[in-house]
Amino acid sequence: QVQLVESGGGLVQTGGSLRLSCAASGRTFSDYAMGWFRQTPGKERAFVAAISWGGSSTYYADSVKGRFTISRDNAKNTVYLQMNSLKPEDTAVYYCAATSVRVGKRSYDYDYWGQGTQVTVSS
Repeated sequence: QVQLVESGGGLVQTGGSLRLSCAASGRTFSDYAMGWFRQTPGKERAFVAAISWGGSSTYYADSVKGRFTISRDNAKNTVYLQMNSLKPEDTAVYYCAATSVRVGKRSYDYDYWGQGTQVTVSS
């Protein structure tokens, strides 16, 4: 079993920044590719960003490319999502996820999920 705990969410004005963190435990963190997803009420959970086991490959949704950066620190068992130039449409619950197979852009590609952290961007 792998446990994931997100932190760093909150309320920010349009154009502001936040950095989300996801701390992992239960297995060797470096064995997993990691992803970030987000969800609003009544909508399907959407892909945001992903990073490979070693951190050499990253992927982003078109809607966040150039504004968000995913990174990982395997020594700290932590993955990060730096969010800049935030917009009201970024408002959502953000979830981190882990997969032992490979990087994916669909929620069903991931085996483990955190509880989520709320990000609200005021207009």
